[in-house]
Order: sequence, then C-alpha cells, then structure tokens
Amino acid sequence: MRPPEIAVAVAAAAAAVLALAAALSEKAEAAPSPAALRLERALPPKGMPVEHLRERDRARHGGRGLLGGSPAVAGVVDFPVEGSANPFMVGLYFTRVKLGNPPKEYFVQIDTGSDILWVACSPCAGCPASSGLNIQLEFFNPDTSSTSSRIPCSDDRCTAALQTGEALCQTSDSPSSPCGYTFMYGDGSGTSGYYVSDTMYFDTVMGNEQTTNSSASIVFGCSNSQSGDLTKTDRAIDGIFGFGQHQLSVVSQLNSLGVSPKVFSHCLKGSDNGGGILVLGEIVEPGLVYTPLVPSQPHYNLNMEGIAVNGQKLPIDSSLFTTSKTQGTIVDSGTTLAYLADGAYDLFVNAIIAAVSPSVRTLVSKGNQCFATSSSVDLSFPTVTLYFMGGVAMTVKPENYLLQQASIDNNVLWCIGWQRNQGQEITILGDLVLKDKIFVYDLANMRMGWTDYDCSTSVNVTATSGKNQYVNAGQFDVNASPRRGAASYGGLIPTAVAVVAVELIFGAFSRR
Repeated sequence: MRPPEIAVAVAAAAAAVLALAAALSEKAEAAPSPAALRLERALPPKGMPVEHLRERDRARHGGRGLLGGSPAVAGVVDFPVEGSANPFMVGLYFTRVKLGNPPKEYFVQIDTGSDILWVACSPCAGCPASSGLNIQLEFFNPDTSSTSSRIPCSDDRCTAALQTGEALCQTSDSPSSPCGYTFMYGDGSGTSGYYVSDTMYFDTVMGNEQTTNSSASIVFGCSNSQSGDLTKTDRAIDGIFGFGQHQLSVVSQLNSLGVSPKVFSHCLKGSDNGGGILVLGEIVEPGLVYTPLVPSQPHYNLNMEGIAVNGQKLPIDSSLFTTSKTQGTIVDSGTTLAYLADGAYDLFVNAIIAAVSPSVRTLVSKGNQCFATSSSVDLSFPTVTLYFMGGVAMTVKPENYLLQQASIDNNVLWCIGWQRNQGQEITILGDLVLKDKIFVYDLANMRMGWTDYDCSTSVNVTATSGKNQYVNAGQFDVNASPRRGAASYGGLIPTAVAVVAVELIFGAFSRR
C-alpha cells in the first residue's frame, strides 16, 4: 500500500498525462492531412575441341546508375528456361520474355556477365532469321507497339548509361536523338542499336498462390545490327538477358519497380540433361557460406586468397589474386570453362598430376593435360579447395575441374577443364566450377554465398525483407503446366520474392 502523499502525487501525474493526451488528440484532428503524392510513371557443336571452347570463352571479361529504391515486392515471377546441359552441344541457356503491346515472345540468353537486356529489332543488319535451336526467331518493332517509346539522349537514364559506357550519344546530337549503344565481345561478335522503353509481361504468383498476369515498364536495347558469331544460325537467339548487378540490368530495374528483391540465386544441375533453378530471391539452405563481393566492379568479383589440392595449400603468392584492372577472381555463369591466372596454372596442374591415383595414366592430348582411368573420378582424383575472404572455402570436386573427352578401350579420358588465362592474372569461375552448387548473389548486402547441392531437388527461398517466408521450389509449377526439366514451385509463397524456374545448363560461351 502506498503512503497517502505518494498516492496523491501519482493521481496528479495521471491527470496530467490524460490532459496532455487529450490536447494532442485535438491538435491532430485539427491539423490538415498531408497532401498525397501521386506517383506516375552458346557453345560449339558436338565434338568441337577444347581449344575452340577457349576461343568462345574469351569474351565478356572486359559505375552505372539509373533507378533507385526498393519497394515491397509484388510476388513470384516465373521465367521458363530452355537449353542443353552438354558443353559440346548448345552450351547456353535461354528464357522467353514477352515485350510490347500486343506482346510478343522473344528467346533471350540469360547472362550474368552483362547488364543489358536487348533483342533483335526490325530492321536489323546481320541478324539471323532462323535458328538451329529449333526456336522461332522474332524481331521487335517499336513502331508497332502501342506502349513503346524511344529513349532520347536527353533522358536521365541515358545520361547515367553514358557515364558507364553502356550508351552512346555524340556531342553533336540533338537532345531528341535516340540513346544508342554498341557492345563488342571478345569472340569478335558485336551488336549495336538504341534503347527503348516498353512493357514486359510475366506471370506473378501472389501470397495466396493465385497466379496473376503482371507487367512492368522497363528499358532494353533494340538491336539493329549484329556481327560475328551473333550472325550464325546454329545457336541463334533473339537477344541477351543481362543479369548483372548494375542499374540498367533487368535485376535492378525489376527491384526498383517492386517486382523482385535485390538478390538472386541459381543452382546449375550438372547432368547432361541440364536443369536447375534460378530465383530472384535468396535460397536459404544449411551449409551456405558467404564472402564479400568486391565493390565497384563491372563483374561479380570475389577476394580469393588461396588454392589447396588434397588439403595441401599451393605456394601461390596471395597478392596474385588481389582485385585490380588486371587481376582478380570473377564468378560468371556465362563462361563455360574455368580460367586460372597464368601465374597459378602450372602449380595447379602439377599438384593434380602428383595427387592422382597410381592407377591413373597421365597423357597430353592436343596441348591439354589429360588422364585415362577406368575408376570413378571421385576415387581417382583429388579434391580442390578455393579459399576466400572471411575464412570461407569452396569445395571443387573432380567433376568441377575435369571434362570427359572420350573413351579408350575400358578407360575414360578426362582432361583438365581449367584453362590457363594466357598472359593474364584474372581467374574466371565458369559453369564447370559453379555446377551442382547453390550460388546466392546478395546485392543488397554485397556478398555471395554458396554450398554444394543436388540441383534436381527443391530449395527454400526467402527475400531480404527479414520476413520468415519461404517458397519451396520443386513442388508447385506456377504455370500449372509441365515444362521439360524445369523446376517447379510450392510451399509458402512470400510476397517479397520473385522466382525464376530455370531449365539451366552449362552457361553460354563467354562473350564479354
């Protein structure tokens, strides 16, 4: 029981609080409501030797900013993807995007090593009219789309792209001149054109697992000229779907428009049939480890610190892997093989030779270090470990550094698929290394994660909103129709994650 004087004081204080609350309530009712702001808005044919693979991989390795903000994500977006897993066949994976009004469907290569979505336009000089991939090619025509508009040089988006080299405007051009671009690739191919804004359509799965037709206005390239390998019909497609980290990429644009979070993940299935998962969202599985992405880089660069073979660290100076204009380690799903810095290559190959089983016969075939064995590669060859900043490691199994070339009697001929990056100190981890692993590109937190995984099974996916919501990829097809080898989706569908079902394969030959 309180003393009388304390009880009186408490009562007085309570009365004062009630009076203050009443005054604040009257003031809030009297104040006008704030004004509402209205917002408007490829790989070679079968049998082609490894040296040709290397030629095609010499490509994409060569500040951007337009859209900002991260609104709440609308739902799950599904992009069905097709392709072939065999690196000696097609060697690229592609998806279909619907653009324009009325919408047309275009086949575009998914490429994490570039940023721009571009499609062939009408007219187009050098663009193939047919494809050996058994797909019907289309040409985008901005004049026949009621929602299309050309991006002029005066547009802020063009101005930002000019600063990053993704746009071209001459000083003599008028402000109304079209915002152009020219992309040249290391294999000698190239494309040029101009930017347009138009509608992209997708199927969105909401939190109640109901599928709705959704759309967003995005900026993409309209290619009116192609050269080099892009003109060939054997693996011709309608364009390239840039999946890079900069703000003209589809990833950044859809994030800015509230369609997807600023994180995506993939799991490349390593079998000949390909398959796998690509999600606009964060795969959440046990065993994932993360290392920082190197900031302000045009590609997905990591700080690699060392390499070990069978647990024995190679005597490589760690400064060889320091990121600079001429050094560094790049993760690129658009590169088929893997390329090791020139200064580290001989040490790596010699360590593999020294560690193979005594029953394995070593030989050199067409300049490549090869091995003949009748035993399992997991039993005959060592495990390689890559070490990255933060004390995290990446396990590289024999299937992740070897390529099966042929059969000799009862033996299988395996060759080292990692190539020497001749005269360069840049290491590129392509699909040979990335397959059979989950990779998470967390752009919001500038980090990358991975873990070994059976990519034919389902995964849990969440968004970066911090909500404990997941989609279990592998149980429920968002299109409610079968797709050849494509992953399906089920479980609790979050309202803050976009998922792309992928019939992924060994990335494409590297272009940039």
